[in-house]
Amino acid sequence: MASPALSTAPSNPRLLRVALLLLLLVAAGRRAAGAPVAAELRCQCLQTLHGIHPKNIQSVNVKAPGPHCAQTEVIATLKNGQKACLNPASPMVKKIIGKMLNNGKSN
Repeated sequence: MASPALSTAPSNPRLLRVALLLLLLVAAGRRAAGAPVAAELRCQCLQTLHGIHPKNIQSVNVKAPGPHCAQTEVIATLKNGQKACLNPASPMVKKIIGKMLNNGKSN
């Protein structure tokens, strides 16, 4: 006869499930703690403008293609605080970027 103390079946399967779930959560939490967090994981510019008057632009931010977005993004901050996405292939935008780079070198 088998005694109940030698049985290999768990006495409380619900407790076993809770313990395994807790173990998985702890392991996932430790793994995620060292993972870098990206600010944006997608393209910020869904629509672009072909140009904007340079006197309205306060600053220009050019983001190179990367894992977050496959295309170059040109984001202009306007003097009124709004942000506008510009088409990097547009000749006017290329001139604006060139002027901003030349102004930065002369300072």
